[in-house]
Amino acid sequence: MASEHRARKRFGQNFLVDTNIIERIIESFSPDKQDSLIEIGPGQGALTDKLVERCEHLDVIEIDRDLAQEFSRRYEKADNFTLHNADVLKFDFNTLIPKENGYRLIGNLPYNISTPLLFHLFACKHLFKDMTFMLQLEVVNRLAASPGNKNYGRLSIMAQYHCEVEKLFQVPPTAFRPQPKVESAIVRLTPWKQPPCATVDHAQLEILVRTAFSQRRKTVQNSLKKMLDKSQFDALSIDGSRRPETLSLEEYVTIC
Repeated sequence: MASEHRARKRFGQNFLVDTNIIERIIESFSPDKQDSLIEIGPGQGALTDKLVERCEHLDVIEIDRDLAQEFSRRYEKADNFTLHNADVLKFDFNTLIPKENGYRLIGNLPYNISTPLLFHLFACKHLFKDMTFMLQLEVVNRLAASPGNKNYGRLSIMAQYHCEVEKLFQVPPTAFRPQPKVESAIVRLTPWKQPPCATVDHAQLEILVRTAFSQRRKTVQNSLKKMLDKSQFDALSIDGSRRPETLSLEEYVTIC
């Protein structure tokens, strides 16, 4: 990829350059010749070359027009490569041809859009076999957090409702150019085949959880007083005097 391309702050660009980390990501992702892959935000192609040669087909989504043009030239003869010059937050994944085994996603997600992008992907998780992402360490810790942990909140509950969450390994700032001011980590999200709890309307669950955590210091009964009263909490055998961060995913699903 053209080395003179300068990282653009508005796109949250930090390019992965550490070859050891690149190899470790590929090894943990383990692409297969049978796989249909989607790479989000390929940057300067640190992972792309290795993915193209090890999969059946690779769709790449890149918002930066200059990088997209470079990818078009670089892979113009590759018959298993499709470029989408698009904003991934607005990209309709349902327009892709469904795959029997599901698409596998990979990407170094821009930190400034990571949370809304994850919710965008959860909404069409039926299309995906798994998702392996580089994210800010803080976000990965929130995804994987359990009740009672300071990182536990709306993102933890919704991610774990949709997917099994596995924190794989951390990545130092020195692995990027330019170096971000935060630590990063690799996480694998695998949509549940057998959900760990009852299924509910996920949009309603999201509203419920967002409301519960809107004022973390309040009791869950006070936070949700417009939705449930004390007698309803009692009927559910849930103590409404608890803090929102102490309730499990299963308890939020029960309330929903």
